[in-house]
Amino acid sequence: MSMFSTGILVLTSPLHTLRIAPVLRSAAQLVERTLYVHLHPGLNLGGGQARPVFLPPAVDLCSLITRLYSNAADVCAHLDVRVLLTHIHPSCGKGGPFPTPQYLSHSPEVLLTDFPARDPAQSQQVMQCLQGYAGCCYACRPGLPSVLLPPQLVEPEEELEGGEKDQGKVLETYPDVVVGGTFDRLHGAHKTLLNVSCLLATRRFLIGVCHQGMLKKKVLNELIQPYELRVERLQEFLRDVKPSLQVEIVPLDDPLGVSVVDPLLRCIVVSEETRKGGEAVNRKRIENGLPALVLHEIQLLKDAHHSETEEEKISSSSLRSRLLGTLLNQPKATPDLPLQPYVIGLTGRSGSGKSSVAKRLEDLGTVRIDCDKLGHQVYELGSAAYRRILEEFGSDILNEDQTINRHALGKKVFGQQERLKALTDIVWPEIALLVKNRISQAREEGKDVCVVDAAVLLEAGWTDMVHEVWVTIIPEEEAVSRIMQRDGVAAEDARRRLQNQSSDTQRLEHANVVLSTQWEPDVTHQQVLKAWNLLQKRMQQRRAAR
Repeated sequence: MSMFSTGILVLTSPLHTLRIAPVLRSAAQLVERTLYVHLHPGLNLGGGQARPVFLPPAVDLCSLITRLYSNAADVCAHLDVRVLLTHIHPSCGKGGPFPTPQYLSHSPEVLLTDFPARDPAQSQQVMQCLQGYAGCCYACRPGLPSVLLPPQLVEPEEELEGGEKDQGKVLETYPDVVVGGTFDRLHGAHKTLLNVSCLLATRRFLIGVCHQGMLKKKVLNELIQPYELRVERLQEFLRDVKPSLQVEIVPLDDPLGVSVVDPLLRCIVVSEETRKGGEAVNRKRIENGLPALVLHEIQLLKDAHHSETEEEKISSSSLRSRLLGTLLNQPKATPDLPLQPYVIGLTGRSGSGKSSVAKRLEDLGTVRIDCDKLGHQVYELGSAAYRRILEEFGSDILNEDQTINRHALGKKVFGQQERLKALTDIVWPEIALLVKNRISQAREEGKDVCVVDAAVLLEAGWTDMVHEVWVTIIPEEEAVSRIMQRDGVAAEDARRRLQNQSSDTQRLEHANVVLSTQWEPDVTHQQVLKAWNLLQKRMQQRRAAR
């Protein structure tokens, strides 16, 4: 059967008898991007017309949602799974939960259900009933394909987590609920937190999203999505999940945020990891003369795919670390560059480990073009750059043997942008010519890949010589420490050196691939190896396309 971009999965099995993982695995064979999940335990799709009804929020529903997102992370991590809650409400009220069909962010292309048809003859009736039911709930085009997934019920002797103690237990709800977090690249743990909060909140859902200073200590904070994008993704997710809620999203610039001053709040949702933060919020609220919030604790989700260097829980930092070595942005079109050799431009700030990455790539078979060494060549006695430098800066920069004293030249340009530009306008074009000559030589030798190791790749405008830009990043304090140890300079001098270079943020705007050497050498090696293997696939695809 064809793959569909977006689907709606209507789950009808009782909450405590449903084995979620096999159902999700079956759904993932048909849906490749977004899977909406609609929960209606006990729904009969096999007899007549089925209608959506209000369901009360229940403790066992929270447990199911947690299991669902945990299982999704294990068996179909590529899918954007979203549990829809429009019809979950503490007061059923008059009429149905869907006065008009709800519009979803992604238009459904297929309908799925775990409802068990008795025989093939009943299957057609079930599919027609499913189409009618889904059409009452969500805006779907008529005649969507419908698929009956194999029902996955537990055996009688099996007991799912939660047991019978939570069956039918009503979940206490609150008008106003608050949570806080980074919400970088929404994953299953985020979605569990958001879905449970949507179950708890009946009027307003307040979300503090980490901003600026709150990101500095995050692992690989350079790769955290921009605040505006994280907010946009949150808004879209919550519009789908529970559009009736009043959602307020505010920047979180300190650990406590607006939660300690908002008098309407009644509940804060935390995990076992953030419970102390929730307790700190309550202490401050009491100091401010406000009532303490109910702390509703959810469990952390285990990450079945974590490596030795990653957290055991599902976390954004682990997801960011898995981006290292992968293609973050598509390479620009380079129709004027020959495909052989394929040229990588490798850049990074001082102390970022760029040269060690270049050496690892060289060991894998690339031709390494060290622009720092080429830079020394252009200063050599008798070169074109040598003569122009003397004309521009005078002969007092010469040593006794008539070679250029780089230290004396440096004093003439340090802190003077115009003089520095005059020097780079002489030197950079000459280095570029040497780089092009090395690339041509590699082509004549039949080499497949060159890596241009250049700290000033972006500043010098050399990206037109490369097919891809790879950037090495490192936390600033680690870079300072490395520069001090390597060059024997004071911390202040190391920081000044970094400040005079393009920031990681500026470099990442041009990056196709990002690497980080902040961990053990073996971790760096695995990143480089991953990047290399993925590069081989891209090169094959480009050659096939031409």
